[in-house]
Amino acid sequence: MKCPRCKLDLTTTERYKLKVNQCPSCHGMWFEQAELGELEDEVFDFGDRWKGSLFIDSTVTADQCPECSAQLQKFQYRFYDLQMEVCPNQHGYWLEADEDTRVLELMKREEADLRRKLLAEDKWAATLRHMRSGSFFSRLRDKFTK
Repeated sequence: MKCPRCKLDLTTTERYKLKVNQCPSCHGMWFEQAELGELEDEVFDFGDRWKGSLFIDSTVTADQCPECSAQLQKFQYRFYDLQMEVCPNQHGYWLEADEDTRVLELMKREEADLRRKLLAEDKWAATLRHMRSGSFFSRLRDKFTK
């Protein structure tokens, strides 16, 4: 496989417990289709349904897929300020040097935000259950009828 930018042969390297193909010159990386999800799962424990949309819209670039030579499409990763490229034939993703580290940072933040949200929802549900309980309404009624 060739680098979409430098046209050099990609070499296999290990990044965050994954074997990916990397360019020896620009250090860009080719993640096969499932590998991006595996990378995210290194720090995100809630499963795919909580990750949100990977991308909505994309634009064609001049770069070619290392596997099928189709023109890669640039997209905004999960609505963050991070652009990467995807093969329209679903072979994989092209990430610039160290963008895998940025993906991990973004997913860590996403997980922390989701934990906070779910905890707040649980506390609110408990408060509503308490307010709907007979003892709460009895005490409230007693305050206004005395």
